Amino acid sequence: MKKIALTIAFLFTFIQGQFLFAQTRKPASLGREEYIEVEKNVKLHVIDLGEGQPVVLIHGWPLNNEMYEYQYQYLVEKGFRVIGISLRGFGKSDRPYGKYDFDTFSDDIKVVLEKLRIENATLGGFSLGSAVTIHFVTKYKGAHIGKLALFGATGASWKQREGYPYGSITDQAAADLIKQTKTNREQLVAGFGKAFEGQEGSLSPESMKWLESINLNASPYATTQAITALLNLDLRPELSKIKMPVAIFHGVNDKLCSFAGAEQLQKAIKGSYIVKFEKGGHGLFVEEMDKFNSELEKFARN
Repeated sequence: MKKIALTIAFLFTFIQGQFLFAQTRKPASLGREEYIEVEKNVKLHVIDLGEGQPVVLIHGWPLNNEMYEYQYQYLVEKGFRVIGISLRGFGKSDRPYGKYDFDTFSDDIKVVLEKLRIENATLGGFSLGSAVTIHFVTKYKGAHIGKLALFGATGASWKQREGYPYGSITDQAAADLIKQTKTNREQLVAGFGKAFEGQEGSLSPESMKWLESINLNASPYATTQAITALLNLDLRPELSKIKMPVAIFHGVNDKLCSFAGAEQLQKAIKGSYIVKFEKGGHGLFVEEMDKFNSELEKFARN
């Protein structure tokens, strides 16, 4: 009986000690949410690192917030708080059945920024993400945002239109692309690596494989719906509404989004300027990483 009593006493002391440790242990995290609910049953995955002036980054198609791997730590070390949002349907964000258009994407971003209490941020968007960010700042009249950065932008319209020959894709090519997302998505994504290159060999085989793995991690349905929405989008009437500093980062050799389209953006957005990447193509954030990061830091800080 004495041994049993001693054993019970030991167990009680041990459990009590564990409970006190749990109570007194200082949390290692800062309590930031990795998943933010934007509507019932829909959560977006958010990378939220660092302290200081906020920089919010929106990915391209069909990428997700992992594409900015080599920007996150750089910006944190430079004293910024950097936030990467995966749009619904992409990466680790939820992928519900429903709309995948630019109103939906913008509304989702608005909820995230409100819940994180973000103000006066630099908002950056790559490729399709550039169109999302333009739509967001015009729809919400610059709420939460102080500056806008466009990377490898799709332009005022990614598709060629009457009176706008600067688009990167024709009606027939657009139809073929949408069909390919439904019938041969793997082959479409596999070809993206070469298309991202500005010059032969500017992206290593490992970098291409990395980008391909991110692209394949998208909802097939969202992949089709989002690119269809982009092809139907004409932002020309919206550009004159932008009343904040705008930097346009663009590779001179971009095969997917024409440099001519970037020049038209610069002409249409009052006070904007272009940062040319002479060696880079659509993959400028990897191809000319050092320049990309330092120019983004400079723009966000000044």
